[in-house]
Amino acid sequence: MNLAMERSEKSPSKKGSRIPREELILTHLPLVHYIVERMLIYTPPTLDKEDLIEAGIMGLIDAVDKFDPQRNISFATYAKFRIKGAILDQLRNLDWMPKLLRQKARELERVFLELEQKLGHPPSDETVSEALGISLEEYYQLIHQLKGIGMIYLDDLIDTTGESNTSVLDRIAYSDDEEILESVFSKELISILAKAIEQLPEREKLVISLYYFDEFTIREIGEILGLAKSTVSELHTKALLRLRAKLRYTLKKEDRCG
Repeated sequence: MNLAMERSEKSPSKKGSRIPREELILTHLPLVHYIVERMLIYTPPTLDKEDLIEAGIMGLIDAVDKFDPQRNISFATYAKFRIKGAILDQLRNLDWMPKLLRQKARELERVFLELEQKLGHPPSDETVSEALGISLEEYYQLIHQLKGIGMIYLDDLIDTTGESNTSVLDRIAYSDDEEILESVFSKELISILAKAIEQLPEREKLVISLYYFDEFTIREIGEILGLAKSTVSELHTKALLRLRAKLRYTLKKEDRCG
């Protein structure tokens, strides 16, 4: 992070020393481009990157207008959530994934889960394609088509029908890490997810770690692992499909037991 951005993190929180609105926006434009680069892992090649950048800029402007300098949080941290939220809204509004493709994703999740339970370890690509009754090439094409299936929208997952009108993005942005886990995700769900990640094939687990915990872009992960960006994206998609299958299965089982 450059010095200008570091100063802008602190300056808005000091009463009477607020950076001009235009300067704050311009200083954080690189943050928009960085977030868009990271989120390309979710998008099909047919999607215009410039549309996502435009949405991200609108999120940044929204962050500038709504940021509360009295809160104990840096502006850059708050802006990240606003920018990501605006981009996710743009992707959701496009609704580019057909219903038939969503059904194929559910079928693939089911096969991943059933084979892993039968074999005692994550199945190979060859085993999965054989179970689906398709060629290995068709299987890889399907994975490519399902690139964005793993996106999670917090407002869709969390019940916000209570008395508070504060959005989920605001609740996350104005909380520290511990509060995020407690207020947005239950500790039990976090435990289930952590266990599921540990059971992923090694390369998929590494991609998940580098992307979500170290916050590298697809290009950077490819350079670290010596892989093409398309391969990184493929590993990410397969990992998310496995995780979704395990989460659904575990939560349904607990509902039945409960």
